[in-house]
Amino acid sequence: MAEVVEFRVPAGSGQTLLVWGLEPEPGLEHSLFSAFSKFGLLYSVRAHRNAAVAGPGYYAIIKFYSAGDASRAQHMCNGQRLFQKSPLKVCVCTKQKGFQQQVLALNSSKCQELANHYLGFNGWSSRIIALQNVSGFDGDNEELGKTLQKRSVKYLCAVEVTLPNHGVRTRGVALGEADVENGEDPLEFVTATRRVQKLAAGKALSSAFQKILLVVLENGKVVVEYNSSQEEPTDFLTEEELKGLVQVNELSLEQLDLKEEEVLSDLSFDDELPSWEMPSD
Repeated sequence: MAEVVEFRVPAGSGQTLLVWGLEPEPGLEHSLFSAFSKFGLLYSVRAHRNAAVAGPGYYAIIKFYSAGDASRAQHMCNGQRLFQKSPLKVCVCTKQKGFQQQVLALNSSKCQELANHYLGFNGWSSRIIALQNVSGFDGDNEELGKTLQKRSVKYLCAVEVTLPNHGVRTRGVALGEADVENGEDPLEFVTATRRVQKLAAGKALSSAFQKILLVVLENGKVVVEYNSSQEEPTDFLTEEELKGLVQVNELSLEQLDLKEEEVLSDLSFDDELPSWEMPSD
C-alpha cells in the first residue's frame, strides 16, 4: 500500500510513537535517535521526565515522517532493551477526541532533509528567481516626548525547486521582514538585512516544497505528484512576468546559508502528551 508523505510537520497519530520505561542516562535523546532512526527519517525526538505520580524515569515522544516507518519501529522495539538494561514499552499514539493539531509547513532545512532522504542529494535542485528589497519606514512613534523612527527591513523572494527525474518544477514566493530598532546603526542594519534575506529565501523555499507530494510505494520507490491545492496566483506567471514583479538580485541559496535561517514554522505542540493504544502482544 502506498503512503503519501508531505513537506509538513508530522501531525498524524500513526506517525508518533510513545516510549516509556526509559532509564535516566546522559545523551538519552541521542540514544533514542540512534535506535529509532534505523527505521526511517525522524522529525523529532523529545524526552521528558515522568510526572511525580508515575514514579522515577523518563518517557519520550518520537515523530516519524512516515506512518509505515513508525509502525515497523513499534513492532521491532516494543519490549526490547535496545540501549538500556530494562525493556522499553513502545506504542503508537492516538489523538484525544476533539483535539486537532494545526498542520504546519516544514521549515526549509527540514524540507531539504526530507527531499534528500527520499529523492537523493542529486534528485532535486533549487535557485532564487528574484530577491527584492521592499523596505519602508514605519510611522513616527511618540515616546517620552521624543519622536522616534523605526526602520522596517522587508525582502520579497521567489524560489524555484526542480525535480529533474520526475519532471516536476514548483515555485514559492514569500516575504521576510524585521524591525531595526536603531536604523542609524549601519552594523545593525546590515545584520538585519542579511537575516531578513535568509528568512525570505527560506520561507519561499518551504512554500515551493509545499506543492510536492511524495508517494512512497511498497517496494520503496518514490513517485512525485504536484499538489495543486497549494497553488498560488504567482504560479501561473511566466518567469519574465514574475521577474517584473520582483527584481532579480544576484544571490544564491548557497550564499544565503539557509542552515542559519530563523524560520519558526516548525514549532509544534510536541510537548502535548496524547493518549495511546497498548500494542498487542
